[in-house]
Amino acid sequence: MKHIVSYTNFRQYMLDFYEEKKRTSAFSWREFNKLAGFTSPNYLKLVCDGKSKLSKTKVSAVAQAMNLAGYEETYFELMVSFDNAKEERRQREILLEMDRMAREHKARLVDGDAFEFYQSWEYPVLRELAPMMPGANPSEMAAACNEDVSAEDVSRILKFLVKRGFLKSEGDKVYTQTEKTVIASKEALPLAIRSMHKEMAGYAQKAVDKYPAGERHFLGITMGVNEELYGKVVEELENCCRRINALTANSENLDQVYRMNIQFFPFTKKV
Repeated sequence: MKHIVSYTNFRQYMLDFYEEKKRTSAFSWREFNKLAGFTSPNYLKLVCDGKSKLSKTKVSAVAQAMNLAGYEETYFELMVSFDNAKEERRQREILLEMDRMAREHKARLVDGDAFEFYQSWEYPVLRELAPMMPGANPSEMAAACNEDVSAEDVSRILKFLVKRGFLKSEGDKVYTQTEKTVIASKEALPLAIRSMHKEMAGYAQKAVDKYPAGERHFLGITMGVNEELYGKVVEELENCCRRINALTANSENLDQVYRMNIQFFPFTKKV
């Protein structure tokens, strides 16, 4: 099975551990529970199936039952803490610490890339801007941005984008985009994207007054929907985004970076 620092979901790790032990011996859920100090022969199966939580007081015993010690036990505890965390801020802190440990022990979590790429507007904007400005230095790129960013940050972010494969360096200060998309676990990616949505919504609010009508376009509809219509509207919006993305992807001589937000959310409870 994979090394523990390749996981972000403790339930999947426990299930893979169980399957591996069962494959090579007469291991059972009863024995697994007994090793971890549980009287119920089925409790850990319920945990793996997502039907029960693993309490903080039992984490160490379960880790030891799987022969985890040192940083491996710490990493397992972090995975459980992430699952139990209620606040988005705390979930983010835990996943970043897991990513730090994974890199320290020669593994890489794509979740770390997702968090870094989506942590601020500079990352996706510079990914678009850098290929438009061949030969430009970081201070020139910083000056081209409508929001404040330092040349030092531009330089650091460009190095990240190249190292992680979001940009390709074609020579001195010349960049091209790769086709790479951000891939992460089902736990991490929504958390990372939510952070980006919140930030971009704030910039959209400022853009209403910051730019003249000829440079920005806002529209909105307030409508009644039901569950079926909601699904149809979402599908139409996603199709629209795909068409716009294809349109921009096949265009040349681009000279500016724009952000498009599409927001569709409830203003009332169901009646």
